[in-house]
Amino acid sequence: MKTTQKSFKPKAKLLLELGDQLIKDEGIALFELVKNGYDADATKVSVEMKNIDSVENGTIVITDNGSGMTPELVLDVWLEPGTNYRQKQLNKNIRSKKFKRLPLGEKGIGRFGAHKLGKKIEMVTRSAGENEVAVSIDWRDFEKDNYLEDINVSVVQRAPIVFTGAKTGTVMKITDLRNIWNRGAVRELHRAINSICSPYKAPDEFSAGLVLGDADKKDWLENLFTWEDAQKYRLFHAACVIDGDKLSYTYDFLPWEIMNKVTKRQVKKTLTVIDSETKKPLSLKNFKIGKITFDLSIYDLENEILSLSSGVDRTGLKDFLRVNGGIRVYRDGMRVYDHGEPGNDWLELGTRRVNTPTDRISNNIILGQVNLSRVASTDLVEKTNREGFVENEATKALRKAILFSILQIEAERNKDKLRLRAAYSGAKKREPVLDDLADLRKKLEKKKLLKEFGKDIEKIETNFRDIREKLLTSAGAGLSLSIVIHEIQRIINELKAITKQDHGGARIKNLVDRLSELTEGYAVLVRQEGKLNLKASDLIKQGLFNVNYRLKAHKVEVINGVTAKNDFKINCSRRLIVGAIMNLVDNSIWWMENKNPVKKYLFVSASQELKEGPAIIIGDNGSGFTDELEYMVQPFFTRKVDGMGLGLHIVDEVMKVHKGKIKILEAGDIRLPPEIKGAVIALVFPK
Repeated sequence: MKTTQKSFKPKAKLLLELGDQLIKDEGIALFELVKNGYDADATKVSVEMKNIDSVENGTIVITDNGSGMTPELVLDVWLEPGTNYRQKQLNKNIRSKKFKRLPLGEKGIGRFGAHKLGKKIEMVTRSAGENEVAVSIDWRDFEKDNYLEDINVSVVQRAPIVFTGAKTGTVMKITDLRNIWNRGAVRELHRAINSICSPYKAPDEFSAGLVLGDADKKDWLENLFTWEDAQKYRLFHAACVIDGDKLSYTYDFLPWEIMNKVTKRQVKKTLTVIDSETKKPLSLKNFKIGKITFDLSIYDLENEILSLSSGVDRTGLKDFLRVNGGIRVYRDGMRVYDHGEPGNDWLELGTRRVNTPTDRISNNIILGQVNLSRVASTDLVEKTNREGFVENEATKALRKAILFSILQIEAERNKDKLRLRAAYSGAKKREPVLDDLADLRKKLEKKKLLKEFGKDIEKIETNFRDIREKLLTSAGAGLSLSIVIHEIQRIINELKAITKQDHGGARIKNLVDRLSELTEGYAVLVRQEGKLNLKASDLIKQGLFNVNYRLKAHKVEVINGVTAKNDFKINCSRRLIVGAIMNLVDNSIWWMENKNPVKKYLFVSASQELKEGPAIIIGDNGSGFTDELEYMVQPFFTRKVDGMGLGLHIVDEVMKVHKGKIKILEAGDIRLPPEIKGAVIALVFPK
């Protein structure tokens, strides 16, 4: 038997593969680099981007005015991925010299953020009384089939050139960018950087900001709705403290000055926190979590409420909440990623709301933050890949305690929400198809056409009732019936539009015949067809042609933004994509009617400005969206008083078939005509 002792000998590319797994996107990459400045006692970190529409010429420069690094620190710590240098500081409660900060970094993987952004980095750093240290890394050297120990990194110690005099700090220049940055990606990065510090309890003397160095891109960061803007419109607010097994909260109902039918209300309570599973008291003193404070600003996005004040920037508020809404987590005023980010519903507020939507708070109507002490919350361990806390018993207890608190605030809010609805809302719910047929019958009577088509309408109504009664006995046929209803309703809407025209007899007969055929033999709804390479412009043209009667009937002016430059081809089913466009136009018409602006505008275009891929854009100047997309694409979810909640669900399914997705756009994501200030939605296709 032969025994050999041998150590692991990692390949250089392992370092890059680890970085790709640990740093999932550019926002996290910048957070890691900004965090280094915080740990170094910086008061300011600046992220400057230039020529970012070119991977060859683009640069990203991160500069801080912190304490910098000594040559020994660069050689023995910065160049050692996975070092426990910061962890030792944290364990021994060693704080920074100037601002007494505990380090945020623990794993020693923050430098991988630079690799995520570009292929080359040049770092210059200087500590007080020391020479500058310049480090150059070309990440492409690590892609070769060499061992890690064979890759040399240039480290130069020199007289100060960048940080002259008494200046200290670190500057990192990233070049040979990995991606071109468009408007949407830059605005997303701006949001990520601005969320690093708590808006309530930001660390003393610390800020981070994004600067665009290209004159032609200055407008990319204009007209951004801010946290301060959003605070003006909150209607419900709660400040909570969880200490051990006790929850203390102050809840305020804050009606706007114009809401003279309701009055302010404040409640202060202290309760015992109850475990939702055991139904027994839950004490956080059993864990190293410390005292928790959290703040909740809650909004009401119902159109009846928002329309009460002409001063409310409805579009700005809804867009801001759609992207920034949720409950974030901060330690000593610095963000813990990625709790509260879109896609990370760490408290499962969405699931709770689906079950009882009117009573539960969703991420898109709340701006919340949980504040923790860095030194007291050591049982809450951040995941290495920055996707929140490791799922241990402390994390579960934290979540349960916060959800218990939210439940109490929801109970308070619901009381005032009912008061608001009683004072300012009185919508009557309609029954789909049957109420529309009744409306159609009245319109035909006014046109003196009821004698000709009355029997057909009665036949359709009878057949529909029969179909509904039979299919509702079978749960498996429920969705099929719903799709039939949706198609019937679309035809009825078109019939309504035509009855307002002077010469619509032939068209009416054609549509009535279609309705009759559909209700008598609906089994085959969708015929199969192959996919074709089609221009977005042609699909848009066909979709608009199909809804031309409705657009004219509702006096909607169409703004067509398709150009040869932004047009693109899609491998798709013509019928499905045209149907999706028609569904979105139908929604726009409805919400424009709901808002009833002086003039209605519909914007349709192709776009290649989005980071995810080319897109067909449909926008309007209606009321806009009030819910998160994840809810709106669920079957039967709707805010329309007479809606069925299938339009966006069908569109979502169509986009999934085409490997694409629906995306709700916020102001500034793409260039829009000034008339378009309502909902803007994109059908995004794969690159």
